[in-house]
Amino acid sequence: MAARIRKGDRVIVIAGKDKGREGEVLRAIPKENRVVVAGVNLVTRHQRPTPADPKGGIRRFEAPIHVSNVALKDPKTGKPTRVRFEVRDGRKVRVAVKSGEVIG
Repeated sequence: MAARIRKGDRVIVIAGKDKGREGEVLRAIPKENRVVVAGVNLVTRHQRPTPADPKGGIRRFEAPIHVSNVALKDPKTGKPTRVRFEVRDGRKVRVAVKSGEVIG
C-alpha cells in the first residue's frame, strides 16, 4: 500500500494539542500509522547519565503523532487537503484532492 504521507512532506496538524501547527515530516512509521513532525508534539524526558551520555539532563524531542491527526498541506492553496492516487502518464502519483496538484 502506497503511503499518503511520506518523509519530507509539509503537513498541518488538524487535531490535538498542536492543532493548526505545521511542519515537515521527519520520519514515517507505517507499521504504527504514525509520523514524526518537526516542532510538533514536543515532549520532555529526564535522562539519567549513562556511559554514552555522561551528562544526562532534560531532553526535549518530537514524539510520534497519529497519521489521522495530520493532513498534507496543499502545494497550491496552503490549506490542509486529503490525498488520492491517480495514474498520469503511466505513473501512479499522489494528487491533492482540493487543487488537483501533483504532490512531489
